[in-house]
Amino acid sequence: MSPANGSNDSKRGYIIPIGGAEEKLHNPEILDRFVSLCGGKESRISIIPTASELEDTGRNYEKLFRKLGVKHAKVLQFITREDCQSGVDVEYIEKCDGVFMTGGNQLRLSTTLGGTAVAQLIRRRNADGMHVAGTSAGAAFMPEHMIAGGKEGSTPMPDMVTMAPGLGLTNAFIIDQHFRERDRLGRLLTALAYNPFAVGIGLDEDTAAFIRPGDELEVVGSGGITIIDPTNLSYSSMDQARRGDPVSLIGVKLHILISGGRFDIKDREAFAK
Repeated sequence: MSPANGSNDSKRGYIIPIGGAEEKLHNPEILDRFVSLCGGKESRISIIPTASELEDTGRNYEKLFRKLGVKHAKVLQFITREDCQSGVDVEYIEKCDGVFMTGGNQLRLSTTLGGTAVAQLIRRRNADGMHVAGTSAGAAFMPEHMIAGGKEGSTPMPDMVTMAPGLGLTNAFIIDQHFRERDRLGRLLTALAYNPFAVGIGLDEDTAAFIRPGDELEVVGSGGITIIDPTNLSYSSMDQARRGDPVSLIGVKLHILISGGRFDIKDREAFAK
């Protein structure tokens, strides 16, 4: 599943994965930037709280976006797969400038939205210019290959990560969140060892990757982003490792980027500013 076809790359919308626990009150830099991209106070933003089991998650974000000046912020209640196939909530996405997916459990997103009219519409609208942001579980769900769960630790092991199909907004990245706070280096390395085609993005909390059309990203927020580039991977012991064994990876390149840092996916180059 690759990104939906659009008129051209220059018209694609941004993809904005957030590491979770983004600042919402004192200096909501990430959310402010998202709102600005969507068109400011006149923008229409859909909020999808499907990943969360808390009833007030969507309403809390709706209030937050309205506090940031957005006149048209609406919670879309996609609770069952039937909800995702038709109806006014699905139609509302056609009018939106941005979609925001909340945190929770990314498997709730993939098993509820995956393959439905909503998922197809979000992919098509993003290809035509609508911006899509997601925090925590919402961030993990964005790419074609989704990290569904796994173990903490720095050393990769074959059983350290569980993968599942994601939304498919990009096939260039695999995304993990709460990265430094929950010691998730090993599981992202494991995911990349299974699929060295993609670049790994490890998002600290209150940190976002604003991925421009064409797959160049900029870091926004108070933490860091770990970029893992397996392009020059020369050796992996993944095919020989048994459950619980450490995995050897040679030739992997790692970058740590903070606010203002950039990464060009086409040239695989990192820049401090």
